[in-house]
This record gives sequence, C-alpha cells and structure tokens, in this order.
Amino acid sequence: MNKKIKITTLLLCSIWASVFAQERWTLDECVAYALEHNLQLNDFKYTNQSNKETYRQSVRNLLPSVNASSSYLVNYGRAEDPNTGTFVNQDFYSNNYSLESSIDLFQGFQKINAIKASKLLFKATEEEVLQQKYLLAFRVMQAFYDIQFFEGLVEISKEQLTVSQTNYNLVEKQVELGLKAGADLYEAESLLLTDKLNVTQSANQLASAKLTLIQEMNLENTSEIEIAKELPEVGVAEIEMKSDSVYTEAREFLPLIKAQEFRAKAAKKQVAVSRGRLYPSLSFFAGIGTGYFETTRDTLGKTLPFRQQFRDNTSQYIGVNLSVPISNGWSARSQVKQSKIEKLRAENNLKTQEQELFQTIQQLVQDYNSLLVELVQSNQKMEAQNLAFTIAQKRYEKGLINALELFTAKNLYASAQNENLQVKLRSEINKSTLDFYRGLPVFNITAP
Repeated sequence: MNKKIKITTLLLCSIWASVFAQERWTLDECVAYALEHNLQLNDFKYTNQSNKETYRQSVRNLLPSVNASSSYLVNYGRAEDPNTGTFVNQDFYSNNYSLESSIDLFQGFQKINAIKASKLLFKATEEEVLQQKYLLAFRVMQAFYDIQFFEGLVEISKEQLTVSQTNYNLVEKQVELGLKAGADLYEAESLLLTDKLNVTQSANQLASAKLTLIQEMNLENTSEIEIAKELPEVGVAEIEMKSDSVYTEAREFLPLIKAQEFRAKAAKKQVAVSRGRLYPSLSFFAGIGTGYFETTRDTLGKTLPFRQQFRDNTSQYIGVNLSVPISNGWSARSQVKQSKIEKLRAENNLKTQEQELFQTIQQLVQDYNSLLVELVQSNQKMEAQNLAFTIAQKRYEKGLINALELFTAKNLYASAQNENLQVKLRSEINKSTLDFYRGLPVFNITAP
C-alpha cells in the first residue's frame, strides 16, 4: 500500500512540475511575482514601517507623562527618623508610594518640529519603497527582453544550421556522384560544425538569461522558465520628443525626486528642532505621595497600621519647572550648525538627483530618435541580406560559387537578423522607459 502511495505521489509531482514548466509568463506576471517575493524590497518596506512608528511616537510625545513609584527601605544603626526628623540609633523600615504626571508647556517648539520632520521622513521612505519597486520592475523587464532576444538568436542559429545541414547533404551526394571533390565536403562539414557551435552558444546564453530572470523574480524550486513568445510590435512613426518636456513630466511624479524633496524639507525642520534647544523650557507637574513608617507610633508606642498611615501620610503637590540653558559647552549651537550642514547636503542631493534625471532623459530621447532611424535601416538591411543570401544559395547549388562565399553571405544575413532583433528590443525598452518618465502606466504598481 505504501509503495502505491509513493508511486502516486511521484506521478502527481511529475505532472505538477510539467504543468509548472509549461506555464508561460507574461511580462506583467513576472513583474507582479517579483514585487511580491523580492527579499531586498522587503528591507525597504521594513525601513518605511519603522519610520511610520517613529512618526506616530513623535505625536504621542505630546501627551503627558505619568509615572508611579514605590520603595521599601530598611535602615540600620544611626539614621534619620522620617517621622520626627531626628537621628536615632534604631533599626526600622519604611515604604514610600508616589504617582506623578508632567507635561511640557514650551520647549522651543521642538516637539512640533520633530513631528513634522518625522512625518516627512516617513513620506520619503514611502516614495523610496515605490522607487525600488520601479527599479525591480525595470530589471525584470530587461531580463525578460534578454530572454526574448536570445530565444530569437537560437531560432536564427537553428535556421542557419538547417541551411548548413542541407548544403552538407547536397555536397555529400555530389561527392558520391563524382561531381565535387572531397575537399568540398570538408568545407561543408566545417560550416555545419560552426553552426552547431553557434546553436550551442546561443542556447547557453539563453539559459543564463533565464537564470537572471528567475533570480530577479526569486522564483524557487525551478531552474527553467518559459515566457510569452510574442515579440513587441515596434512602431516607426516619428513622434518628436523633447528632453525638457519629458523631464518636466518626470519631475512631478518620480518617487526618487519626491523622496529627496521630503528629506530636504525634513532636514529644514531638524534645524528648527536644534534651534529649539537654545530656548528656555517650561513644564508643569503634579503628583500625590504617601508612605508607611515603622517609627510612626501611637501614644502607647504601637506602630500605626498600614491603612491608617497610607491615608494620613498622603500629600499632593503641583508645580512648574523652568529651565534656562546658559552654558552647555556650546553643544546646542554646534548641533544647530551640524543641522544646517545636513540641510545643505540634502538640498544638494536633491539638485544632484534632478541633474542625473535630466541627463538620463536626455540620453533616452537621443537614443529614441536614433533608434527610429536604425529600425528602418535595419529592416531594409535584413531584407537586402536575405535576398543576397537566397541568390548565393541558388548559385552555390549550381556550383557557381564556393562554400566560403556562401558562408559569407549566410553570416551577413544572420548578422542582419541579429541586429534587427536587437534594435527592436532596444526600441521597446527605450519606449517603455520614456513612457514611464512621461507618467504613463507602464507597470501596474501602486504606492505602499
């Protein structure tokens, strides 16, 4: 019975593995899976959750503080009698109980500014989580299109191998009939082996590209993945794009820029927090206390019971505390200077991010315009090389050219196919990237 169960389990696992292996992933599915399972992204989420709690606590810091305390004290030898205030040579014990509450009335607006700063930092990490999602999506997209490229390269290599195999078979028959010399067969075999090696190398590159996508997605328990076969339809209509207009659109929504803006504003609030330490602080406090003393006795010399002492010894108090900073080793003013430097650093980082964004968009727009021309020329080149190869193949079959000339024509056609495939995929990645910077919904990603 156990053997049957094991066999059934193995069959079910095999069927499941076969179904999983045959599943074809679309780009959107790959991105969605990666966003859900990427471990590095989780680290940014944890940072955001930590900043959220820091912000909430900064708000709770406005609430009054309440503290209760209790003590048990045993005195030996000469000690002050807490009941009479005189010193006696007697061993005795006492209990003290107190409840105190205090609230800050003024601290140079430190807490208010700290709330604003922590809220801005929380928003900054929210944007950084979103930015990491976009970066992950772009890495997945690049790996996805790399697989499409190498799949196309494998198909091209197999087509070339089929041609070489056909030519080898033809030459072999011609040698058997005495129409060609044995050296021609060696040349055909050399070309055949070269194309077999190209197929193997392309397959290895494809396997490496699949592994990259699997790792980006954090896809476990598999070393194989199948993606949708459709190559993107790349348009060649000349749509004029300008760097300035794309940058203006990207500047308004890009999470990386918004995060740095929040950090710059938070740094400004931190300066205000540091300045608040230079001002006097005022707090209000109130409390209640009581105690039990072994030395508190009645007229008969008996220690009064705990309940009576607890009631009779109760006292209440209220007060205000004013603290004026006079000299603290210049540390408060030094902290203000440090905060100002951090503010300048944050503002400089924002300008740096804006500059890098503009330069990136400049390069993308230039590539976009170049690729439009390259795509037209690449299509024309591939058609011309295809025609040239077709003619060379017919001439080779009639014995008008040798194997080396045919090999050259075949390689030129394969190279043209390769270049055309590269241009198509580069155009698609470039277009998707520019669409993203223009604020178009390239990925189905929402803010955390």
